[in-house]
Amino acid sequence: MTPRPRPARWSVVLGRCALAVGAAFGPPGWVAAAPSLLAPWGEAGSEPPAPWKPVGLPQQRQPATRFTQVELDGRRALRVEANDAYGNLVHPFAWTGPTLQLGWSWRVDRLIEGADLRSKNGDDVALKVCVLFGLSLDRVPFVERQLLRLARRRTGEDLPAATVCYVWDAQLPAGTQLDNAYTRRVRYLVLQSGSVRPNEWRLEKRDVAADFIALFGDESRQMPPVIAVAVGADTDNTHGHGIGHLGALALEP
Repeated sequence: MTPRPRPARWSVVLGRCALAVGAAFGPPGWVAAAPSLLAPWGEAGSEPPAPWKPVGLPQQRQPATRFTQVELDGRRALRVEANDAYGNLVHPFAWTGPTLQLGWSWRVDRLIEGADLRSKNGDDVALKVCVLFGLSLDRVPFVERQLLRLARRRTGEDLPAATVCYVWDAQLPAGTQLDNAYTRRVRYLVLQSGSVRPNEWRLEKRDVAADFIALFGDESRQMPPVIAVAVGADTDNTHGHGIGHLGALALEP
């Protein structure tokens, strides 16, 4: 079988530099107001409601991650399935307070064989919840700042300078903190590791400001404005197949 052509290295780096969410922000300066409940998922079979929007990589060739609202275990949920795919579902909004709590429930039904967030070839995850920040460019190291400026010029979007992703990983232990293998503009915090009993949901509640400082404290000791939340999964590096579900997603100041 002839291998699928992959994007050039710089295209991949620039695309992942801001979690590939630029196209979700709409007209310049537009953001949705921050609600207390971001995701009371709707009727099974329907697409996620606006302002949630699916977004992929620039010039993406592989299939997109599928986001479907479902009824599961007596609750409404979002099914996230990536089969040799990449994609994020993004909800833009503005939050400039000093603290923020984010809570959700999730479960993973199929982990990704060969996934390893420590390497580019294994940089895939079955389910992640990410928070995007409007970190000032003067806080970003020089080389990464230039890459981000280049990405912004090429996409025409004010891409975020910092993203924290909470992940359910196949093998890394819970509590692991690490940079994205492609760019330090995205940093991971592993909350759950490996498989659990079938149909078992896990609850999460995170202090977003504390997690930002833990991961980006080398650049800022204060949480910058939050500009979006994203849900995603990707298997474009391992060419694997992952399935996860996300329950209600709530924000509290």
